[in-house]
Amino acid sequence: MTPRPESSGSRPKGTAGEKIPEQPTAAQQKSAAKKTAVPKQAAAKKAAPAKATAKKAAAAKTTVGKTVAKKAATKKAAAEKTAVEQPAAGTAAKKTAAKKTAARKSAAKKATTVKATAARTTAVKAAASRSTAGETVAGKAATAKSPAAKTTAKKAPAKKATTAKSAAATTTAADAPAKKATPAKATARKAAAKKTAPATGTVAKSPAKKTTAGKAPAGKAVAKKSGVEKAPARKAPAAQAPALEAASAQVVPPEMEVAVSPAVDAADRERLLGGTHHDPHSVLGAHPVPGGIAFRAFRPYALAVTVVAGELRAELQDDGEGFFSGLLPLREVPAYRLVVEYEGTVLETEDAYRFLPTLGDLDLHLIGEGRHEELWTALGAHPMTHEGVTGTRFAVWAPNARGVRVAGTFNFWDGTGHVMRSLGSSGVWELFLPDVGEGELYKFEITRPDGSRTMRADPMARRTEVPPATSSVITSSAYEWGDAEWLARRAEAPAHEAPFSVYEVHLASWRPGLTYRQLAEQLPGYVKNLGFTHVELMPVAEHPFGGSWGYQVTGFYAPTARLGTPDDFRYLVDKLHQAGIGVLMDWVPAHFPRDAWALAEFDGRPLYEHADPLRAAHPDWGTLEFDFGRNEVRNFLVANAVYWCEEFHIDGLRVDAVASMLYLDYSREPGQWTPNEHGGRENLDAVAFLQEMNATVYRRVPGVVTIAEESTAWDGVTRATHHKGPSGFGGLGFGLKWNMGWMHDSLQYMSHEPVHRKYHHGEMTFSMVYAYSENYVLPISHDEVVHGKRSLVSKMPGDWWQQRAGVRAYLGFMWAHPGKQLLFMGQEFAQGAEWSEAHGPDWWLLDPGYGAEADHRGVRDLVRDLNTVYRATPALWRLDTDPAGFEWIVGDAADDNVLAFLRLDPEGVPVLAVSNFAPVTRQDYRLGVPEDVPAWHEAVNTDAARYGGSDVTHPDPVKPEPQPWHGRPASIRLTLPPLATVWLRPA
Repeated sequence: MTPRPESSGSRPKGTAGEKIPEQPTAAQQKSAAKKTAVPKQAAAKKAAPAKATAKKAAAAKTTVGKTVAKKAATKKAAAEKTAVEQPAAGTAAKKTAAKKTAARKSAAKKATTVKATAARTTAVKAAASRSTAGETVAGKAATAKSPAAKTTAKKAPAKKATTAKSAAATTTAADAPAKKATPAKATARKAAAKKTAPATGTVAKSPAKKTTAGKAPAGKAVAKKSGVEKAPARKAPAAQAPALEAASAQVVPPEMEVAVSPAVDAADRERLLGGTHHDPHSVLGAHPVPGGIAFRAFRPYALAVTVVAGELRAELQDDGEGFFSGLLPLREVPAYRLVVEYEGTVLETEDAYRFLPTLGDLDLHLIGEGRHEELWTALGAHPMTHEGVTGTRFAVWAPNARGVRVAGTFNFWDGTGHVMRSLGSSGVWELFLPDVGEGELYKFEITRPDGSRTMRADPMARRTEVPPATSSVITSSAYEWGDAEWLARRAEAPAHEAPFSVYEVHLASWRPGLTYRQLAEQLPGYVKNLGFTHVELMPVAEHPFGGSWGYQVTGFYAPTARLGTPDDFRYLVDKLHQAGIGVLMDWVPAHFPRDAWALAEFDGRPLYEHADPLRAAHPDWGTLEFDFGRNEVRNFLVANAVYWCEEFHIDGLRVDAVASMLYLDYSREPGQWTPNEHGGRENLDAVAFLQEMNATVYRRVPGVVTIAEESTAWDGVTRATHHKGPSGFGGLGFGLKWNMGWMHDSLQYMSHEPVHRKYHHGEMTFSMVYAYSENYVLPISHDEVVHGKRSLVSKMPGDWWQQRAGVRAYLGFMWAHPGKQLLFMGQEFAQGAEWSEAHGPDWWLLDPGYGAEADHRGVRDLVRDLNTVYRATPALWRLDTDPAGFEWIVGDAADDNVLAFLRLDPEGVPVLAVSNFAPVTRQDYRLGVPEDVPAWHEAVNTDAARYGGSDVTHPDPVKPEPQPWHGRPASIRLTLPPLATVWLRPA
């Protein structure tokens, strides 16, 4: 190919393989001109058959070939080159080669055969004839090798024959000896004389020295093998050197003797179209092959695809069905881009199939072992810069899939052209898509083992569409936190030795319609005013039904999009921390729903769920249980726990439905479950998972707490994982456990009419039998105020006054009892109705214009004072898990409905808590007390008038008397208010 001077006008449109070189030097132009003259003289002497063939070649020339030929014809030194290189007709090829100039020899040594295919360029299109696999480069230059040429090549004697090459491996017919002037030879010389490039637009060159390209016998065509045919070693005659040598000698490596077809073969083509290819990067993109670099693109609906690399611009051949390919005479793969023309638009982009994997061996190794503690950084969709190019990396675990493709708004939800590659035996599929960024929607199109397809949301998606839409959203965080001070001091004391009172909030209905950022302006102030130390938020992870508690999670790594973006949720957590409030969240690793776009049979077979249907199906909720024994599933959940704590600064996880995880026979009848390897009912896989989760979270994130909702008497829920108990199991490693027994028993007691309570007195005292077996939270939770269970105040018997008094007395007892406290929203102001997802708490009850507003505000004021005194009194929380922090005064006064006990701090400083659950005032009620306390001061009285009570209070200090009582050397006399709890501290 003769270089086109910059002054000659606009650059011609390139064809596949066209190389636009730098401006040639004068010496190069002279050399090229000399090489032109000899073929021109030789062409004039050819016989009629050769002329006919030459005319066909001329008719099939490409635009580039014509331009080169015209430029070559104008060179001044053509005659000189003819005199030197072209002897009289009939001179042997060897003699001609011997007379070559030194410059010609040097160039010939660098020459090489270039990749050329029968179906690859605009030249072939122009000729309206596709070459067959057995055509030679010379034949391509003439559009199609004539039958006469093929016959001559076959009959040529040994050592002087030209082997007919396939489209995968070609040489020129000019390799035949000069004495055998065949039509094929004439055709090749004619083509060289007019400096026509091969029909494919690539540079065709012959080797300067003998090389062993194959072992085929002389004079016979080499048999095609794997689409490649090799020519016998030959010494290039002088007449074969094309004028394109100056432009291509520095491009094509001499060791590339033969060319192969760059077209995608039938098998790969079928798999790519069907979405079942495991390694599309090995087929698509740019690849070194014999003859140069093969470029292959799969762009459905494209009209044309052009490769652009520096000054090179080469249009690929349209192979149909969205496939494009071409061969360029390059030594190595260049930095290139693709220009893709669609109907009505042209897009210039990077080729997604030119990139190395974005995941390393360490990532894959850790995923396979189930030990990738930052799994969210490896899987999912991540905007990033890879090899200097911005885009998004997609990765998903789907080991049973026959193929995975990415579909989204960036490809109009047609994933055909975005085939992912499988990374070995890891089961992970990966693809980096350039120019795809934040905000784009996507899903994974998975081909199942049976050949059917399913569209799935990303299990690792960190953002989702607003339900009921189900797509995943590409996102990254740019949030700058302002809670460094909170994080620095939250690990100063473990949760079970610190004040810990929790306000439980259903985010979407606390004040319906508020976003995360709007909640951040209201919720922290409200909670701080009430004195709670923590909030527990629910539901946080994405779920299908907004009116639920969020226990059927479909987006384990995504905060629900109903209230804003992930960074908006970070803003809410940050504002709570800056207000001095810790943030807990409900976390659901026990089960997941069967939605067809989520985790259920994710890749066509049980994956996240257990393979055994009896183990997979949850009998109560119609959901599926996780397969805790599978490394990758366990990793998915453990990393998820770490993710919320590290990425969103969550201070604790309340783990739902732990009991359903621990027992193989949970809610199952005999015959519906299989014992473990020891014959027991314990789910050993779930035990190991919970131990690993807790150990990992506590190791990685100091200051956090995990809280188990565990409704049985499982031994060691809050015991360290390395300490074995009587059952032989190590502890589960939780920090705290919901005391479900206390909740059910105490609420049952309070629901009885006071006259009957004496018969149920043990329901209030039994909790102290096991109070120190675990680290407990006393929960009046969301579960107790819905589905006909009624709100807390509505559980109380009697008239409206008695109901409110019962709630106040109960809350006073609860805050003084060993354990932490949790109260669901709306109960802090004695809401009478059950919770409703539609309108949330009945805030109108606190409207000053409402007649009974004072009744509700009084209960809320009591909650504030309970928290205030609680936080300031170490005796109420410092020894929550130590029997030394509790002493009964009277626990058997069933007839009186009275309970009294001491709480003590590590220094022995006491608090006296007395509860009267009868609706009568008890005058001068004597209680034994420690003798070393000179006087007692009333700290809290739930019957105070400001709370809505009858105001039977003790404004003055109460001094003990030396009269022994309740086994103590001293006693005090109190007037116990009706349905009230009183706290007294040393004066």
